[in-house]
Amino acid sequence: MTGTLFETPDLWERLAAERRPILLWGTGNGADKILNICEARGIPIAGIFASDGFVRSRVFRGFPVTSWAEAKRSCGADRPVVLMAFGSSRPEVLENAKRIANEAILLAPDVPAFGEGLFTRAFANEHRAEISAARELLSDEASKQIFDLVLAYKWTGEVSYLLEAVSDPEEVAKNILRPETIRTYADLGAYTGDTIRTLAQLAPNLQTVFAMEPDPHSFRKLEAYAAAEERFRVLPVQAAAWNTEGEVLFDESGNRNAGALSNRSAALENRPAKVRPVRALPPDALVGQTPVDFIKYDVEGSEREALEGSQKTILRDFPKLMVSVYHRVDDFFALPLLVQKSFPAYNRFYLRRAAGIPAWDLNFWAVKE
Repeated sequence: MTGTLFETPDLWERLAAERRPILLWGTGNGADKILNICEARGIPIAGIFASDGFVRSRVFRGFPVTSWAEAKRSCGADRPVVLMAFGSSRPEVLENAKRIANEAILLAPDVPAFGEGLFTRAFANEHRAEISAARELLSDEASKQIFDLVLAYKWTGEVSYLLEAVSDPEEVAKNILRPETIRTYADLGAYTGDTIRTLAQLAPNLQTVFAMEPDPHSFRKLEAYAAAEERFRVLPVQAAAWNTEGEVLFDESGNRNAGALSNRSAALENRPAKVRPVRALPPDALVGQTPVDFIKYDVEGSEREALEGSQKTILRDFPKLMVSVYHRVDDFFALPLLVQKSFPAYNRFYLRRAAGIPAWDLNFWAVKE
């Protein structure tokens, strides 16, 4: 797979050679990152447009923000190249993406939410052995298909690969999670309690949930949910999952870019950050001596530190692990290999993904059978 794929131009090589007008769809952090990359690589942008309902009289990075119809008309091309600069899993947004893809060459550059680096030819060649090893680690063909589709997307930016790389939640529950076995759950990156609610619908024997969330706004909602939940105990803790106990600086700038300040991309250095100190806590300290059946890691680029801070619990209880592997450029291969190396008793590994653009919500599962 990698040999054939990597013989073709990567996304940025393709854009550098492009002769059709290139338009940017969206504004915000993602657009900032893509514009910075294009400027550094000499890739010209012909205009910026926003989704219908978000168009208003404004300028972004020197470009007037227009509608799709106006941007297409102004660039003077029947099928311009469109770079999607934001992410969504909402059905109406995905339908709009499909509509634009019928009128343009729609690409969604893979720029990491946290940290540095870019999936380019140089990066891929440097890590080719690790990429292959991570694929070989996977235990079923469904996982390998997801891996191949996501890899092809990262290389080409083609959204068609992502539209195909979608897993069935019922299959995940039945064949991997097996929710009837879950009594105690550690939700690292619990947000407002949404993933707890989802699990509660599936796990009839759920008794205790340890819920860790660093963002103050989200934590207030999580606390309110925990107080109202009567079916089982929800124990909310405002802290960042980390490998040592102490304090970290937290950037609460919002949405997909909220996380430890040390994870913030240098591409956002001109964007104001709302920074405050928050408690850092290893998951081992969170759960103490309580046996744990399932741990979810979705901690905005700090998955490595959170895994390191969970070693005692994992080696004691061998819970099912679900690790988000999409925040950093190397997460999709580096984190699976880290789990295998750190916890060799695990013997079944899976990759599953929810619908959406770009390649977010990509989850690696580790199970000891």
